[in-house]
Amino acid sequence: MQQRRGGNGGRVTISEVAERAGVSTATVSRVLSGRGQVSAEMRRRVQHAADALGYQVNSIARALRNSRTDTVGMVVPSITNPFFTSLVESVEHALGRDGKELFLCDAQSDPRVEARRLASLAARNVDGIIVSPSHGTESGPAVQETADRLPLVQLDRFVGGTDTDWVGVDDIAAMRQVIDHLHAGGARSAAFAGSRLTNSSSEQRLEGFRRRAADLGMAVRDEWILLGDYSVEWGEAAVAALAAAPGGPPDAIVCADDLIALGVTRACRAHRIDVPGRVQVTGFDNIEFARLGEPALTTVDQPRDRIAAEAVRLLAAAAGDAAPGPRAHIALVPRLVVRDSTRAGGPE
Repeated sequence: MQQRRGGNGGRVTISEVAERAGVSTATVSRVLSGRGQVSAEMRRRVQHAADALGYQVNSIARALRNSRTDTVGMVVPSITNPFFTSLVESVEHALGRDGKELFLCDAQSDPRVEARRLASLAARNVDGIIVSPSHGTESGPAVQETADRLPLVQLDRFVGGTDTDWVGVDDIAAMRQVIDHLHAGGARSAAFAGSRLTNSSSEQRLEGFRRRAADLGMAVRDEWILLGDYSVEWGEAAVAALAAAPGGPPDAIVCADDLIALGVTRACRAHRIDVPGRVQVTGFDNIEFARLGEPALTTVDQPRDRIAAEAVRLLAAAAGDAAPGPRAHIALVPRLVVRDSTRAGGPE
């Protein structure tokens, strides 16, 4: 809406809104700032008057008065990864419900780029930062330095040795669900296709895979642990390596994300390996493309909206604490979505 001119030919003022609503300027200020106790009827009158006059809050002046900008920065490893695209959307919606705007930065899976992005956001006086670190160790110094300056929450991934809040899923519990499901479907051997890049998600998913496979007595050879990157192309390369090995691929291929899994199922078709008849395949993240694969992909669904809501809540709590207490570490339990790429179940 284009703001109308006030009575003096300038921008509409709080005084003019107050006059139109028949209330004091203090009441208008409380309504528009969201601070203080105001009745629902009074809020409605003020908002109606402000809308009728085309009043717009001067965000710069408000930031100077309140020492806050109502903006939050977010840094993700790669915006091209569909999981992070959808996670950003969930965070933006959660912030919007609190009247805050999002500044998004792509770290390009490079800790050096990530450090520059964090410093840039801090220099722009955002109220806080949400970050999914790109590296399990190299991201540490920049994340901690930023957290020492302003509220910061890590989500999905985290860097060990840093003193910040974190929210994500329990990757160990997720792998337990995956391996139990594959075992119930008859798998007695399994490979793991994941990322070589060091981060908490990669490490914990591999650890969870190894641990539960060992518990159930499933065979896992060293050459079946295939680490590359989070991409369709790496999934295809992993299948090529397994297909060329003596005896062919194991009974199941567990993938660290859906992009890898989609590459695996695509390569299995090219190599005439039946999925799920000969090999069962699972993914992780439940991106939109997972249900469109051939076959539709069994995968771990991350509760993105809950993760985002918790991250925003933790950030707000950190911003309001003069003396912060123990850091929160919230691991949400994910859900296994069973589709056609495994044998113990059908479509979602």
